[in-house]
Amino acid sequence: MPSTPRHISPTERRARLALRHRLAARTRAATPEEVADSLVALHGTDPATVYLAVGARLADPAATVPETARALYEDRTLLRMHGMRHTVFVFPAGLTAVVHASTGLAVAARERAALLKHMATAGAPDAVWLKEVEDSLLTALARRGQATATELAQDEPRLREQFVYAAGKNYEGVHTVSTRLLKVLGVEGKVVRGRPLGSWTSSQFRWAVAPEHPELDVSEAQSTLLHRWLTACGPATEADLKWWTGWRVTDVRRALTTIGAEPVSLDEGPGFVAPGDLTPLAGPAEPWAALLPALDPTAMAWQQRDWYLSPELRPALFDGSGNVGPTVWWNGRVVGGWAQRPDGEIAWRLLDREGVGREAEAAIGEAAERLRGWVGTTRVTPRFRTPVERELAG
Repeated sequence: MPSTPRHISPTERRARLALRHRLAARTRAATPEEVADSLVALHGTDPATVYLAVGARLADPAATVPETARALYEDRTLLRMHGMRHTVFVFPAGLTAVVHASTGLAVAARERAALLKHMATAGAPDAVWLKEVEDSLLTALARRGQATATELAQDEPRLREQFVYAAGKNYEGVHTVSTRLLKVLGVEGKVVRGRPLGSWTSSQFRWAVAPEHPELDVSEAQSTLLHRWLTACGPATEADLKWWTGWRVTDVRRALTTIGAEPVSLDEGPGFVAPGDLTPLAGPAEPWAALLPALDPTAMAWQQRDWYLSPELRPALFDGSGNVGPTVWWNGRVVGGWAQRPDGEIAWRLLDREGVGREAEAAIGEAAERLRGWVGTTRVTPRFRTPVERELAG
């Protein structure tokens, strides 16, 4: 190992991003599984993001909807579940045990404890009662295959029980046992989201019993997940890794040591790449443009984003909670935003014209038409809206 860590410039980081995130034309994938495997996870809070992220990276975007639905609901090679930062993602099926052990177990324990505390405060039934309802729910769900919360309540009426949350406070509300319990079971890896009730943009899902997976050692699972992510997204700073995983910094440092991560120098300071990943990487031969959706896994991969997104663009492209909206990319940099208008037109606007000439505008226009070609008449409105997206949408 060299005594002085190799410096990886923003230009090289953008080259890695183009190739490893399948955004350059020659790197586009044949299947949604290839896309998810390359990115480690697809952000799933907004259901449309999964399809739009896949479509931006498929060689044949016309296959986006049927092929993604096949992977999610027929072959189950992709699974939607809670993961890092208590957020819903879509993962390759082979990675779900790793995610559950590395990230889900700690979150699940807190979620169940919170539910029992809230129920006890409201005078609702106790943990024994909740366990009976849970067992009944899982039995009914196994029998049905897939079901909505309403359908499950027909089999287990106690799921309709309600309790007051935060009584007397300005955020007081009434919670239903079914809603809270299904959320806990999802984080615990006992149930997963099944087919949506509507189209691929619908946020209402049926539930299904989660496939069985092996119980893994937490530390080993964290090392595996961090290695996968660094391979896809490295280099990254310790702050990036802590933010993306949601782990304690001690867990991040232990995993970095375990996998033998290689130290590098970045403009932001010290960083890391996966072991054996120090070889300089040339970028794609051809320049590339992409229209990526709100919450796209590339745009949201790093906490420190100045190397691909100018700080001046953030107020226009992010909402007040830090969620990125639809973005326009040129050669590894965010240069604008886009939205779908009521007639289906994909409208876009450049916000950073540095290095963006006629060739770039032509390529961005082609990417917009490519997107419109497979989305068709389906209306796509981001769950978390941003200033530029709202303005362009009309």
